[in-house]
Amino acid sequence: QVQLVESGGGLVQAGGSLRLSCAVSGRTFSLYAMGWFRQAPGKEREFIAAISKSGDNTRYTDSVKGRFTISRDNAKNTVFLQMNNLTPEDTAVYYCAAELDLIHRAKVVTVPGEYDYWGQGTQVTVSS
Repeated sequence: QVQLVESGGGLVQAGGSLRLSCAVSGRTFSLYAMGWFRQAPGKEREFIAAISKSGDNTRYTDSVKGRFTISRDNAKNTVFLQMNNLTPEDTAVYYCAAELDLIHRAKVVTVPGEYDYWGQGTQVTVSS
């Protein structure tokens, strides 16, 4: 059984930074393409960022480009989301997700339905 555990959320003032971590256990981490999503109250889950198995390929939604950075450490079975210059609009529960991919080295996944496993989420609140 694969488990994903997010950490690093919290309360921060606008303009501040947070670094989210997602630790993955249960299977070889390097087989998974990874992604971050968020969901604000009353809204649908939104794609934020994705990274390929190798870490060579990344993708971001337009609203976070230049502010957020996704990365992974395959030796530590962890994916990160560095969030800078946060705004109140970034307030949401943030989720990491894993997609088992035995074929593609550089594939990034942006569609929630394509992911196989999800974490429980971590709350990020940005005050104005």
